[in-house]
Amino acid sequence: MENNDVNYKIYKAMKENILIVIVLLSMMVFSCNRNSDKADAYGNFEADETLISDEVNGKLLEFNINEGDELTSGDLVGIVDTVQLYYQKKQLMSKKAAIETNFSNIVSQVAVIDEQIKTLEKERARVEKLLQSQVATQKQLDDIVGQINILEKQKASVKSQNASLFAEIEAVNSSIAQVDDQIKRAYIVNPVNGIVLDKYVQQFELVNAGKPLYKIADMNEIILRAYVSGDQLDEIKIGQKVQIEIDKSANENHVYEGTVTWISSEAEFTPKIIQTKKERVSLVYAVKIRVVNDGKIKIGMPGEVYFN
Repeated sequence: MENNDVNYKIYKAMKENILIVIVLLSMMVFSCNRNSDKADAYGNFEADETLISDEVNGKLLEFNINEGDELTSGDLVGIVDTVQLYYQKKQLMSKKAAIETNFSNIVSQVAVIDEQIKTLEKERARVEKLLQSQVATQKQLDDIVGQINILEKQKASVKSQNASLFAEIEAVNSSIAQVDDQIKRAYIVNPVNGIVLDKYVQQFELVNAGKPLYKIADMNEIILRAYVSGDQLDEIKIGQKVQIEIDKSANENHVYEGTVTWISSEAEFTPKIIQTKKERVSLVYAVKIRVVNDGKIKIGMPGEVYFN
């Protein structure tokens, strides 16, 4: 009896061990199958990049940014020398003052002529009454009217000069506004939120209008550009939610939710970075998927897409 009990216990233990081994093998097979599942599409991450360029000519007196800095919209990141613009504006202001001096002289002339016309109008009214009483002659009245006409022509001539001065002042004001705008543009203000990806110039360098200063990208949302075959187009649409995975370790992935924002209308050859040489000669369609970035996703990093 004792031998039978011992044999039974050994049999029972072996049976339990076999069951454990079967369960472990099943889990390993399932895990291997999941890890071997091919994604529906592959691609690399990119960002909406903005290239910031200089807008005026001069020496870069200040430029306080470095690659990797996080900037917000409205940050003052640099200043270009404005000394020449300052002297240019000063010259224009002197020219405007001289024009305004001539303008005030012309206004004074118009005022004198108006007073003379006003006096002659009174004299004409008096002579007209005397003419009715036959005390004055028609020639006297005609002489006064002639003098008034001459003064009116003089006034019109002076006003035409006044109009030209108005045009000069307007032109100078436009030039001053242009210089003010250039001075304003000499202060380099960052236009968007993001992280500095590249810096192309250093402080105290001479820069020209249009010269690239730095590149910035908003990394809070990042784009996966993936490629799908023609027979997959029916599975995707704009606004569709999809699953994105990136490498975490040899056997694990980080999982994100993405939104399809763009599907190419034209086919192209698969980029060389995608899969095997055989797959690279196939025609595919590019797809952009926007993903909220928690900081783990970097530009250029590969990603996998699962549509279902």
